[in-house]
Amino acid sequence: MKDYSGKIMEIDLSHGSIRIKDIEAQLVRQYIGGIGFNARILYDEIPIGADPFGEENVLVFAAGTLVGTPFPTASRSEASAKSPLTGGFGTSNSGAFFGLQLKTAGYDVLVIKGKSPQPVYISINDEDVKILSADSLWGKECWECVDYLEKKHYGSEIALIGPAGENLVRFASIENGRYDGWGRTGLGAVMGSKNLKAITVKGTKGRKAHDPQALLNAVKKGQQLIKSASSYHAFTEYGTLNASIPYSNFKAISAHNFTKGTLPNWKEIGGRPIVDRYGSRHVACQSCIIACGHWVELSEGKYAGIKMKDLEITPVMSFGATVGLNTEAIIKACELCQRYGVDMVSAGGVLGFAIELYKQGIISEDDVGFELDFGDDEAAFKLFHMIINREGIGDILAEGSKRAAEQFEQGDKYAIQVKGMEIPMIDPRGRWSTWTLGMLTNIRGGDHLRCRNPVENLRFNERDEEYRKERFGFKQTMYEKLDMPEELKRKTIDLENDITYIPEMSKWAEDLINLYNSVGICIRPPVMEKVGPTIIAEACQAFTGIEFTPAELMESAERTWNLIKLFNLREGEKAEASKFPRRFYEEELNGQVLDEGKIQKVLEIYYQLRGWDPKTGRPERATLKRLQLEQPGE
Repeated sequence: MKDYSGKIMEIDLSHGSIRIKDIEAQLVRQYIGGIGFNARILYDEIPIGADPFGEENVLVFAAGTLVGTPFPTASRSEASAKSPLTGGFGTSNSGAFFGLQLKTAGYDVLVIKGKSPQPVYISINDEDVKILSADSLWGKECWECVDYLEKKHYGSEIALIGPAGENLVRFASIENGRYDGWGRTGLGAVMGSKNLKAITVKGTKGRKAHDPQALLNAVKKGQQLIKSASSYHAFTEYGTLNASIPYSNFKAISAHNFTKGTLPNWKEIGGRPIVDRYGSRHVACQSCIIACGHWVELSEGKYAGIKMKDLEITPVMSFGATVGLNTEAIIKACELCQRYGVDMVSAGGVLGFAIELYKQGIISEDDVGFELDFGDDEAAFKLFHMIINREGIGDILAEGSKRAAEQFEQGDKYAIQVKGMEIPMIDPRGRWSTWTLGMLTNIRGGDHLRCRNPVENLRFNERDEEYRKERFGFKQTMYEKLDMPEELKRKTIDLENDITYIPEMSKWAEDLINLYNSVGICIRPPVMEKVGPTIIAEACQAFTGIEFTPAELMESAERTWNLIKLFNLREGEKAEASKFPRRFYEEELNGQVLDEGKIQKVLEIYYQLRGWDPKTGRPERATLKRLQLEQPGE
């Protein structure tokens, strides 16, 4: 099919069978690739009410459409399954080089069904696909397995799980080599439930563009756009840690399980000094011109000897703010998560939850086996190991904070999660924005990576009384170059009064990020500020030969968002799940609490913009018809 790889590999671990299928033209036209393919496959293949740990769950990896091209940042692949953490659509995105190898081996999608009777791993080398014994690898940490598999399958990229996934920790990650991963929603536990330790993939076929010169032109335009972004130089130097200190300055970070304001030594713990002190070189994913990653080395202190990539704002917030660890301990926490295969956001959230339970007297030293306190790294790491091994109280905490909270009196007060997934980073009491509304509307639960304003705003933003808008500092040139239809732009941004309307921007941003996750490009601020559907359509058409208009691409992304919403609704998601923990409505942070009633009104506006019922959040029939998502019998 044109210059898609055009193949889906389907592996049934229960029967040991391997099948190659052609990708249907309609799937390409309606869902583009990446998360779009995953959503359609999982909606069709997973029975309603399936156990996330059962044989009926399906795990899918799909590389984005532009992966394998030199289009800037086109390295991303999406992994999806029914989430054991949320019970809804579980999905996570990762860069590095796994997607490239999958594409050059000849496959757009890898579908894994069933459950092996014993530990196995999958080896893919172009058409040579094998299911091999993983008895000798089971129980080993990720880095040790990577060392072994890299030697045995030289030149391959590796997706694998650690002990956390094997032990069905509900927030276990799938690691992407040593230092990257598909972190959120507990997909590592899905692999563990299938007795699947790893996937190695090596491709040698390369990819051929339909129109090489047109693709080269699109690549050059994409590079120029990204390099012209206001955040480009800052991100090439410090990556996501650029945002840490500004967020602290305008009181959007809270510490110790979201109970107090920013820590007094936050500049030393959580900002650019980490890179200046510990970073030795920049690290980039395939096709990336930003290179926001950093190689980190600890040469002194009790954690001396650690060498790893990558230290970003998310683990710094999770372990530094939520758990209260110092910088060296944050780096150690990152290493542990990479070695044992654990989502860093949920790990920090669950540890913070447990520590507060201890501080409140709800659990005791008798329950844990030792004392717990914020900032105590040794105690935190002991508890971490109990969680990944499901030992003692760690067995309860391995269920995630929402399920664990059900075991303790008033436990829900201390579980900082939305729809079952621990929220990261920004405290919505300190900063209300497109980003924070997106934590409620997110199709995978409390998260910051599926919705945000396309232009990074590192300045104080006083809350609008009605939660309807934010001041964002759009400059005239930014406004003019933002790749958004003019009519929608006028409805979304009031340039003269420095206003962005939050529900309108949330819908646009969610669809734009869904498009990125379909074609396989990154969501870093320099990309989101400049790369829109127009240049993406140009690149996709040049590469595949299939004509896509910008509007068609955005409609595809919207279709995928709605299909995932339908998946979640059929799995039991209710409208009342779209709310923050009650702490945010009841306890002040810097004199602020959230107004639940006003947020509900903003949610209703958002639902109307989506074409959903304003009270239930269910897509209306007209919306489903427009997006060709009508269900049988409707």
